[in-house]
Amino acid sequence: MKNIGILSFWLGSSMLICASFCTYGQQKITAYKVFGGVVYELDDSVTISPRQVSMLVKKNTEAYREFKLARSKNTIAGVLGFTSGVLTAIPLITSVSGGEPEWWYAAAGGGLAALSVPFLWSYRAHANGALEKYNSGRQSGSACVRPAVFFNGTQAGFLIRF
Repeated sequence: MKNIGILSFWLGSSMLICASFCTYGQQKITAYKVFGGVVYELDDSVTISPRQVSMLVKKNTEAYREFKLARSKNTIAGVLGFTSGVLTAIPLITSVSGGEPEWWYAAAGGGLAALSVPFLWSYRAHANGALEKYNSGRQSGSACVRPAVFFNGTQAGFLIRF
């Protein structure tokens, strides 16, 4: 029992020492195109929001500037898309309720929807460009050994990453 206590103390202290003195490289951010837009993942494991991507990319000024432009394009596309949905819904609701619909609202909504598409394309292009700049400037690997202890039910494991 005494040996297990000494071993766990040694593992814990070595992990703390390594974590305090080591510098890790930047983490890789990837973007996946999905039906509703884009999903960002950090090191292909954790899903993060565009705001978190913006905070991480802030270290690289060129990539940050491009991602900021991408977010503004996405905001414009979102506003245009919402407005087009409202304008299209007005005559549809009016016709379902038995009134006299004014179809030029639907035509204006369709025009705004068509206008939002180039902004979405621009958003994706700028966001992918910013992530390429960020990921190309990142340092791969770490400057030291990264030990980790895992507990799974009745089992324990020790992993060393370089």
